[in-house]
Amino acid sequence: MTERSGTVAISERSLAAIRPYRPADHGAGRRLWAEYAQEHRALYGSSEAGGPDAGAAAEPGADPAGPEAGAEFEEYLARLDLSGMWVADRADEGVVGLVGLLLDGRTGRVEPLVVTARRRGQGIGRMLLQHVAREARARGMTALTGSPESRNTAAIRCLHAAGYDALSAVQLTIDLTRRPYDWQDGLEFQNLRFRY
Repeated sequence: MTERSGTVAISERSLAAIRPYRPADHGAGRRLWAEYAQEHRALYGSSEAGGPDAGAAAEPGADPAGPEAGAEFEEYLARLDLSGMWVADRADEGVVGLVGLLLDGRTGRVEPLVVTARRRGQGIGRMLLQHVAREARARGMTALTGSPESRNTAAIRCLHAAGYDALSAVQLTIDLTRRPYDWQDGLEFQNLRFRY
């Protein structure tokens, strides 16, 4: 890994560099946000459970998660607690990943973390997480959190591999639209059974 003028080169396998987000990345950011929303819809079948509102099915040439996904990216960029955003950039493809850092006092929250589907599993997400951790340390922050959806095992594994190994909070939800027998695979925590 080499650093040069705010850009961090990452693994040869991914042939990408991590650098600060800039206005010219706007279109790529919207596309990645749409993938983020579409992934959430695929995991949950709708926009439930607090994830990005995926909207209706996309028409050819439209954002794959609907126009709401692009609008949500605009709202994200306007957040007052947004402390920084970085992208993974490939010379042959352009921006293939995005991570943001939200401030919460002396701690931070990583949101979103998204790598385009064709580049997942190549270490790009982990490198984005490591970069944002270095940035947070340089800013004197004391902790970072990430809050992936419980069904997003790939995101959970990526966060864990990047050092997010302390379980700091649990959020429980009651699905008021589900029938009692609609249980999916679950997990056991504190000697209780939960679906996810």
